[in-house]
Amino acid sequence: MAEASDLPPLRRQLLIVAGTLCVALGVLGLFLPLLPTTPFILLAAACYARASPRLYARLLANRTFGPLIYQWRERRCIPLRTKVGAILLLLASFGISILFLVEAGWLRLVLAAFAAALLLVLKRLPACPDESADRSRN
Repeated sequence: MAEASDLPPLRRQLLIVAGTLCVALGVLGLFLPLLPTTPFILLAAACYARASPRLYARLLANRTFGPLIYQWRERRCIPLRTKVGAILLLLASFGISILFLVEAGWLRLVLAAFAAALLLVLKRLPACPDESADRSRN
C-alpha cells in the first residue's frame, strides 16, 4: 500500500473527502434505520488509511467506531450484537413501511426486494465469535 505522502495531492484529497463523507453517512446511520453504519465506517477507515494517518488514527481512537474497525481489520468480522441489531432494525423499518405506510402494491414489492437484498448482505457478513464464551472456556 502506498504511503499517504506518495499519493498525488489530488488523489489524497479525494480520499480524505470520500472518507469524511463516509464518516458522516456512518454517523447518520446510527440514527436512521435504513442507512448502515458499519460499511461506511469501514470504507472511511480504508480511505483514511491510504490518505491521512492522522485521520485514520482519530477514527481508530473513536470509542464508538474504533472497535468495529479493529475487529474487521484483525478478524474480518463484525460484532454479533451489531449484526443482530441491524437485522432487527431493517425488519422493523421495512415491515412498518410495507404494512402501514405504502399503499402501492408495486412499491411494496420493491421495498420487499430491497429488504431481502439487504438481509442477504447482512447474513453474509461474518459475525465475531462471542468473546465471553471464549474466556469461559479458558
